[in-house]
Amino acid sequence: MGFLLRLAARLPFLFIASRMYGKESLGRFASALVIVELAGQLCTLGQKRGLAQRLAMDGDHPANSVADAMLLSSLIALVFSLGLYFLPGLVYPSGEYTQTDRLLVLAILPATLTDIALSALAYRYDVATSVRSRAVVEPWTLSLAAGALFYLDRTSGLSAAYILSIFTAALVALVPLYRSYGLPSQWRPHPLRIGRLALLNLPLAAADAVEWGTRKLDIFVLRFFAGDGALGVYYFAQQVATLPQKLKTSFEPILGPVITRNLKEGNFAAIAQQVSQVGFWITAAQMGIALALAIPGEGVMGLGGPDFVGGTGALAFLLMAEVVASTAVVSEAALVYVARLRNLWVSLFTIALQAGLTVAGIELVKELGLNQNFRAAAAAGALMLSLGIASLIKSRLLARVLKQPINNWRWALVWAVAPAVVVGWGATRYLPEWAELLVGIPAILLVYGWVIWHKGFGPEDRVLFRKNVGG
Repeated sequence: MGFLLRLAARLPFLFIASRMYGKESLGRFASALVIVELAGQLCTLGQKRGLAQRLAMDGDHPANSVADAMLLSSLIALVFSLGLYFLPGLVYPSGEYTQTDRLLVLAILPATLTDIALSALAYRYDVATSVRSRAVVEPWTLSLAAGALFYLDRTSGLSAAYILSIFTAALVALVPLYRSYGLPSQWRPHPLRIGRLALLNLPLAAADAVEWGTRKLDIFVLRFFAGDGALGVYYFAQQVATLPQKLKTSFEPILGPVITRNLKEGNFAAIAQQVSQVGFWITAAQMGIALALAIPGEGVMGLGGPDFVGGTGALAFLLMAEVVASTAVVSEAALVYVARLRNLWVSLFTIALQAGLTVAGIELVKELGLNQNFRAAAAAGALMLSLGIASLIKSRLLARVLKQPINNWRWALVWAVAPAVVVGWGATRYLPEWAELLVGIPAILLVYGWVIWHKGFGPEDRVLFRKNVGG
């Protein structure tokens, strides 16, 4: 439900940003956001996943552990915020920005605290707060504020809306955190303890940053090879394509604590079974969404306006990248606990491979004399290839560490894809563009969903959808 709510809120924002602000403003916003979000990832220092392990092992007062994590991340966030504020050229390489745009760095601290708060709440199985904060308040505030602020500041409205959305999401997360954990008890910040926590979390922090970086490296590279307009088109396609990737985050809050508890008990077989099962759920869902958005891709990109239709090729590659990446992300959910350093090396190899393929693809497009939309498609194709290779390597690595098979592939996916493709082809061939979206997308999802439910989901999978799981 959280994923569907986030989907419903994200599309209006893309429509408002593209239609009202234009592709140049959207591209400039995307260029700045990739740096601000990178800073936020580094500030959490791996504690989105590391905190669950610490709460499971630490005999200290739980609120004290949360306070240590928040203090450490807050100090790092303040350093990043001040540095980027006084060096705006790192955020806006084109040199075009307003005073409000410079204030975008204010979002780093609340975004970091929100991540830690939601991780602490997830450890106590409170996933509802994550849904309220990330899937309801943040995206809907962003969409509504972007629409309203357009009439007050057409130049910096997107930046102001983003800042407002991050602060409101933080408020929604921090209040339940206080109610659940309370205030620290006899807590005294200690530099050595905080420093040791930082060192222990470095492998996790690097893995998180690299995993995040694989989804943003394409935009970072395109900042130097494409103008703001082409970057805006690519960002539109990326935001549509990463909607399936948001589905993965619906399972993250509960998968981490379950894995840490089984590790504590030494139950490797249970971990392998959970990773494979959740991997199939995510792959199946992402495949259906990818088909529904890729087949009528021109109509989907046309929602942003005529200038955005040229990004259809990039959209198709990006959607497939999310499908092939599902094995890597669920494998990494366990690898960060059982093989941190090896997982980190694989992640570093992945991002280096992606960087090389991206630059090589863009240079090839330039040599062939093709336009900037083909550069965007080349970057998307590089992402798909590198994530596919990472999935193979990480699943094999986890299987070797656990001495258990890891496999999220089921032949039912083929049975479900075939009729969905036929339905989608018919919709694009015989229906007008508006009907492709209003009728074709639901039809593709309906046919795919019906087949995958009956052919792919067994009794052990369907228990996920019962209300009385506990009973």
